[in-house]
Amino acid sequence: MTRIVEFLRSLLLLELLRGMALTGRQLFARKITVQFPEEKTPMSPRFRGLLALRRYPNGEERCIACKLCEAVCPAAAIHIESEARSDGTRRTTRYDIDLVKCIFCGFCEEACPVDAIVLTRTMEYHGEQRGDLHYTKTMLLAVGERNEETIAADRAADAPYR
Repeated sequence: MTRIVEFLRSLLLLELLRGMALTGRQLFARKITVQFPEEKTPMSPRFRGLLALRRYPNGEERCIACKLCEAVCPAAAIHIESEARSDGTRRTTRYDIDLVKCIFCGFCEEACPVDAIVLTRTMEYHGEQRGDLHYTKTMLLAVGERNEETIAADRAADAPYR
């Protein structure tokens, strides 16, 4: 008996009719496509985008050259050189990140004891050549200055989870 029912189902093409009915219902449903350059989708405050170096409110850079971010980076994308200052503190003389190597894992951000290196919500950046994605200390500080308001707001919103 089941063979006869299966034969009739295959003869009447019921699966095809069910598929066409589903297609017909979706044809007139509300569209959820986002037209990207004009429309933006909501972004999580924990989104990991372009890296940035931050400064203190007095203008001094936060990085204390502990090199924890360089040590924890699984892709070895960070290179730091430092020297001691006259007041005995250590600061970076060179802080380079190769974004071609970077996997945006966020380990550098988690390892930093002073929140000097952060991942911003900037996702729209590009490089036409490999060297364009090699960010130096001045470039990273400039990204941090441009996005400081957003970074500070995200840090305040994320404070209960830290």
